[in-house]
Amino acid sequence: MANKSNSLSHTKWMCKYHVVFTPKYRRKIIFGQYRESIKGIIRNLCRYKGVDIIEGHMMSDHVHLLLSISPNYSVSQFMGYLKGKSALMIFDKHANLKYKFGNRHFWSEGYYVSTVGLNEATIKKYIQDQEGHDIALDRLSVKEYEDPFKGGK
Repeated sequence: MANKSNSLSHTKWMCKYHVVFTPKYRRKIIFGQYRESIKGIIRNLCRYKGVDIIEGHMMSDHVHLLLSISPNYSVSQFMGYLKGKSALMIFDKHANLKYKFGNRHFWSEGYYVSTVGLNEATIKKYIQDQEGHDIALDRLSVKEYEDPFKGGK
């Protein structure tokens, strides 16, 4: 898989990126009840743009993706699309999140991206191992933010 190149009409390309982004205030909202829903939304948005998800995991407070993005799109253009559209779709599907994330901003500003090159197996292993580490840490701390309008503590 590491040496497989794709092609457009006059271009051969192999553009793979390791991307990490977080929900606003790094709330541990992803790992709970919304994990499968958000995963499906991200998967659909990537499919719409023709971006392949080689590896991806939803951690308790961040998302790791190993993406193959066509040179038709810049990474910043695609990430703006992915974070913007997914936030709108998440709030449409889960209206109760509007109280925790004001003004329809689900994701924090910015993201981390690095090119993968030919060390794809190393990045895949890191992403897989990171999930196990985050699950162990999540068991130690289960505190979640409460809705301020319900009077919870």
